[in-house]
Amino acid sequence: MDVKKGNGNKNRILDRTLERLANRRKVPIYVLVVLLLIYFASALIISLTAGSQKVVMFGGNPLYIYTLAGVFSSVANLCIVLMVIFCGKPGFIASITVLLVQIPMMIIGIINGTLSSMPGLFSNALTFIVVLVIYVNNRKVEEYQQRMQEQATTDVLTGLPNGFASTELLDEMVRHNKPFASVAIDVNNFKSINDTMGFDMGNKVLIEIASRCRKIADEGLSGTLDFISRINGDEYSLIIRNYDSIEAVEKTIKKYESALEEKMLIDGYELFINACFGYAVFPEDSTDRNTMINYSVAAMKEVKRINSSEHIMHFTPELLKDQKSLVIDNKVRFALENDMIGFNLQPQYDISHKLRGFEALARMKDSEGNVISPAEFIPAAERLGMIDSLDLMVYRKSAMFIGELIRKTGSGIILSINASVKHLMKSGFSEEIHSLLKDSGIPAKQLEIEITESILIESAEKAADCLNKLKNMGIRIAIDDFGTGYSSLSYLNSFPSDILKIDKSFIDKMNDSDSSKKYVEAIISLAHVLDLEVIAEGVEEQEQLETLRNIHCDHIQGFIWGKPLPQNEAEALLMGGSL
Repeated sequence: MDVKKGNGNKNRILDRTLERLANRRKVPIYVLVVLLLIYFASALIISLTAGSQKVVMFGGNPLYIYTLAGVFSSVANLCIVLMVIFCGKPGFIASITVLLVQIPMMIIGIINGTLSSMPGLFSNALTFIVVLVIYVNNRKVEEYQQRMQEQATTDVLTGLPNGFASTELLDEMVRHNKPFASVAIDVNNFKSINDTMGFDMGNKVLIEIASRCRKIADEGLSGTLDFISRINGDEYSLIIRNYDSIEAVEKTIKKYESALEEKMLIDGYELFINACFGYAVFPEDSTDRNTMINYSVAAMKEVKRINSSEHIMHFTPELLKDQKSLVIDNKVRFALENDMIGFNLQPQYDISHKLRGFEALARMKDSEGNVISPAEFIPAAERLGMIDSLDLMVYRKSAMFIGELIRKTGSGIILSINASVKHLMKSGFSEEIHSLLKDSGIPAKQLEIEITESILIESAEKAADCLNKLKNMGIRIAIDDFGTGYSSLSYLNSFPSDILKIDKSFIDKMNDSDSSKKYVEAIISLAHVLDLEVIAEGVEEQEQLETLRNIHCDHIQGFIWGKPLPQNEAEALLMGGSL
């Protein structure tokens, strides 16, 4: 375990980690050893060839051996220069030592009459000057780089490493497959400090938090190897290493939690703060750096959301469901605020395959053009209390489109729209529909409103009043998903309905179970007795179609004759179909 030495304010463990990250790409020491070996080998060859008068033939021409001394002298000097450039201070010391040893030896040789050493003396002297210039210049560059490194990896306010330094360490840990825990820390109610006591006080609190965390990490008080950094505002990150178990991870986190909860005395004010901690463990929870960060943040946000006395949470996959819901909620808000809810039209046919009309189905894309499933955005709109806004957007867009088609073609097609329970029960629903008819120009008899049978049970009296108003306008009423709730056909006598829609779940089982087939047949027969038409939803197979024909179903809706269509395809179908 690294432990602090001395009284400096810098966190030595954090500094060593940052230094190791910065230096991990430096030339290794063996490069210096190799250059020294090449240098000494060249020096040996120089000493053996400098005084030789031997001649060898090379390419048919005579080559004097002593000329090789000049070649290897250049190689030796090149090694000296490369040591300084690539190996920093150790290379500089090694090169200066070698030169300082050789230069006096050459001077002594010249004094004793060995004048052949004179070119080498001048060459080494010039190399000595070059080495000094390169080293001094490199030192200035390294000092500048060091300042840049500190600025790039250090949070200016607290002196802690910043988010970039944290992700660099995470990348290194992931790359070497070393276990660690990533902890997201968020100070609770910090905004109130800024709002009530000013930003200067807020900054002093952040500095004090950093100081307490730095002390734990620097002195190894947690029993693990910790790396603390400030990410943004009142958000910090803790990377825990060298732990034995999950219990040890939580014990370390509790050490930081307790330190932050101790009373702060700043400018004569007593302050008490606490924080929320969410963590994820590598590689158990994820093997990806970004995912680890996201998971720890998700756990931290869940701690803040539930607002319990327990401030530490380990990530679990269940948290993603809440996160996903939040994402969908935000997308629905954005879509509604920016008029981005659209619609498709699914054709409905009578049993002889004559086009009856279309059901308008809500469709939604997010700001990036990705399609969001109705199974996601419709429940989200209900959670947000915005389902009526979504309904109205679909009503108006589809009604304006179909109204225009009716005026162009004189067609008698029906537009069927879905009304949610909450929207139908809202005061003023009938007035909204009246306005819709007026603005779109759709004849009332060609507008059909679908309601689920649950409305008939939950709010029978209010539903009956609203449906009677709609019926008095001439609008058709359809009971959707019939058979899935707890109502009985006796309810139909109390409500002004025109058509029943048999749920797809019964159509799917119809040819596999005789009882299911009889159930569907009974609904159709009784509906006809009550002078109601019947639409079978979700018809996809020819066998289902034949069965429905045999038991006298009136209308068909399903993929067998038509999937939900965009506006241009629905228009083409109407223009080309026989009505």
